[in-house]
Amino acid sequence: MDRPLTSRTGRTRRVGGLALALALLLPVLVVGPAAAAPSPGPTTGVVVSGDARFEVVTPTLLRVQHAAGGRFDDRPTTTVPTGDAPRDAAPPAYSVDHVDGWLLLRTDRLTLRYREGSGTFTPENLAVDLDVAGTPTTARPTWRRPPGTCAYGTRCEAEDGRLSGGQSVHHTHEGASGRGYASDLGQHGSTDAWTITGVPRAGRHALQVAYANGSSSTRTLDVLVGGRRVGRLDAPPSGGWSTWRTTTVDVDLGAGDSVVATRCSDDVSCRVDLDAVAVTEPGARYPTDVTTQPPATDEPGQLGGWTRGLDVYPDQAGPDVDAVALHPGVLNRQGSWLLDDSWAAVRTADGWITGRPTGDPTFQDGWFFGYGHDYATALADLRVLTGAAALPPQWMTGVWYSVYDAIAARTYERELLPAFAQHDVPVDGLSVDTDWKAPVRWDGWEWNADLFPDPDAFFAWARSQQLAVVLNVHAGLSGRDAALRTVERESGADLVRAGQCFSPDCHALDFGDRAQAEAWFALHTPYEREGVRQWWMDWCCTSSTVDVPGATPDSWLNEQYARRLTDAGQRGVVLSRLGASLQDFRGSYPSGPWGEHRSTVHFTGDTAATWETLALAARLTPDEAAIGQPWVSHDIGSFLGRHLPDDLYARWVQLGTFQPVLRLHSYHGDRLPWQYDAGDGPAADFLRLREALSPYTYSAGWEATRTGQPICRPLYLDDPESPEAYAHPDEYRFGHDLLVAPVVTAGASASREVWFPPGRWVGWFDGRTYTGPSTQTVTVPLDQMPVFLRAGGIVTQVPGAQRVEPSPAAVSLAVASSVAGSVTSSVLHTDAGDGLGYTTGESADTTFTYASDRGPWWWRRPSSRLTVGAASGTFPGAVAERAYAVDLRALSRPDRVRVDGVTLTEVAPGGDAVGWSYDDAARTLRVRTAPLATAEAHVVEQRGGDVRD
Repeated sequence: MDRPLTSRTGRTRRVGGLALALALLLPVLVVGPAAAAPSPGPTTGVVVSGDARFEVVTPTLLRVQHAAGGRFDDRPTTTVPTGDAPRDAAPPAYSVDHVDGWLLLRTDRLTLRYREGSGTFTPENLAVDLDVAGTPTTARPTWRRPPGTCAYGTRCEAEDGRLSGGQSVHHTHEGASGRGYASDLGQHGSTDAWTITGVPRAGRHALQVAYANGSSSTRTLDVLVGGRRVGRLDAPPSGGWSTWRTTTVDVDLGAGDSVVATRCSDDVSCRVDLDAVAVTEPGARYPTDVTTQPPATDEPGQLGGWTRGLDVYPDQAGPDVDAVALHPGVLNRQGSWLLDDSWAAVRTADGWITGRPTGDPTFQDGWFFGYGHDYATALADLRVLTGAAALPPQWMTGVWYSVYDAIAARTYERELLPAFAQHDVPVDGLSVDTDWKAPVRWDGWEWNADLFPDPDAFFAWARSQQLAVVLNVHAGLSGRDAALRTVERESGADLVRAGQCFSPDCHALDFGDRAQAEAWFALHTPYEREGVRQWWMDWCCTSSTVDVPGATPDSWLNEQYARRLTDAGQRGVVLSRLGASLQDFRGSYPSGPWGEHRSTVHFTGDTAATWETLALAARLTPDEAAIGQPWVSHDIGSFLGRHLPDDLYARWVQLGTFQPVLRLHSYHGDRLPWQYDAGDGPAADFLRLREALSPYTYSAGWEATRTGQPICRPLYLDDPESPEAYAHPDEYRFGHDLLVAPVVTAGASASREVWFPPGRWVGWFDGRTYTGPSTQTVTVPLDQMPVFLRAGGIVTQVPGAQRVEPSPAAVSLAVASSVAGSVTSSVLHTDAGDGLGYTTGESADTTFTYASDRGPWWWRRPSSRLTVGAASGTFPGAVAERAYAVDLRALSRPDRVRVDGVTLTEVAPGGDAVGWSYDDAARTLRVRTAPLATAEAHVVEQRGGDVRD
């Protein structure tokens, strides 16, 4: 007999008999649009069936939950800040049926089937039918085991346990199994915990640990069961840090599941490297079967993904830093993905987080994305679920300079900035790296008086130059700095000595402890009053923690930085690594990276000066679309390498020009154009182009906030059924209108394969035209890059700008001509460039529409027009008039040009006079207008000019 169904929405019915046979055919017959027409869901979209609950959020996004006794948990989590399913309107249409014990939940895109009363979700009792590229497909969501789960009688990798305190994953010593080993580094509180499942009986069992102890004496760790200390693990010398031995300690466990842990406590000697653990019958041999579940990477069909950083230190990144495996995002070529939120930390009413101890082994809480090959919808759903991406201040779309070196304020003022001006190279932001501190350079909080004798004067100078200043901080405190005593006094905590740090006598914080976090952030206040605009949280090297179960350490700390800035009325973003922690650099946490786009500009860390790293950086930015992360910032020029080969330096700058953020950075290196020979001119030109493109880049960033679509778009986002779109991962669209194929090989002249999506494409630098879909080899000199403007594409620029202009009084529009009958559009988003006014409607959007025609049949004369729409909205500082310079590319010479119906005069090329000119060599019509009212629409039109290849 069917279990009773509770439903407050949709249409519900029960069916039996012959319908059972039909139900067995559902994977074939009920897919996407072929499903029975759903009825409207009038209110909540929630369907409850016993201990299972389902919720329709969008036609392609479903929540699936299981909880014993129906005790579902709708508290907000670090992933879903609203808790229950967020939506802007009533749920979409859906229907509910019963077919001989199966619950059928249909939207117009999905059919979910669940065998009622069958318990927790498995691939056998839960399936979702959908259409993937025209093929009926059945997805069977797979739930990963809870973190730190180890089956009784099996071997489990220590690095995949629940690490807390200073316990961290390392790779330095050889011979360890799995992906590394776990070490406490002598830091008190370091813990590696496991839930041992399937203990067959109550009584005594053996905890067997594979370890290395390269010292000359026995070292010890505490053993805990259920959080209570029950014994001590002795680890005699193993004969070296790369020599692994096994030690055993008896533990008393109950039948079923038990939590077993090792811990570095105050009264044990610690410093033991752990390779693997197992709980067995006493006297049993050390098992060889491994049931550990490492962080997911490279799943079948995975598209893109994420990693904490591209750092080059093997002990952080693993033995092969050039072969970074990405953790999965929501995008998968198989057409669906399950975001398991079961173990994410939950938000408390007072704005903090805590672990989610359900006490229910059957608890499951996930979000099923079923999008087929409609990847744009998947990203829109991710935005609905997790919130909108942050919009950084507009200066970040310009040129940002940084160097790890002891640069004095007088050097910035008298040498560096004058050099930028002398070489006509723009700059908008300065990162002051860790040398601003003294006497403790790494984790102190006192100004270096030798470099910055008057910080207030330095910030006043920066404001006068319209420069944003970003300060670097590290996630620890020095015992030689007064800030440590201040934080300990204000938090009431005795901070532990850090087991891993780049400076002597450093201490670690627990940013999951509210008092410690608040005391830490109080240290920032004086510097923000002086003029710090944003912070660079460089959590690379100090073993501070976020000791809250289910919290992703990077994500939680980044969110706190963003919240602090937002509360002060500023753009809430921090430059930081994302998604994991120092403790497990290449690992992942149960709550994943899903909130990072709300707070973080992804600092990808210390990169190597190699072509391979350049290629990896070119791929990673579009890859991270899969987690909804639009803002990625690489060390342009690479962190390492004092002076690069000219070609490598120039190609790095070219990549940065067409990235969300261009931040020049290095370790005591040369990253400025005038420090190079052959690379000087090309790099300087690209930095000027970068500044000019700020309105286009910023508008693409606004679209990411508004829609969830990335700035750097992987090719398969727009062409999901083209195999070639998947075969060129380092090629991407920059916004909608530019196709970018970075050069990642050496040579003053370089060739690379470029796949052109369907349509016509015009070379940005040489004006050549290409027709897709096609794959062609493109060769470019050092002063050019394979960048192409799509037919009908419109790119807004401010040529000659030395600083980003939020509301420019004059802009240039690059437009690629298109065939007759086509209509395209682009939106210029402007706001104050900083502050939060844009969140309450203080902005202006201007839509540009380009249309081409050949006129009526009796005339057949080619023509085209660019319509500048009236600005929608306004904000303090918005210009009332704007002049336009329109470059219509790949066009033959026209007969007539008009603006708002007034015929323009042909003028000499290269000048600024109002009128039009034609460059035959460039095949470009150039039109310059007088200032035009932004509150009104305007039309620029030409007749006689035709598409010209």
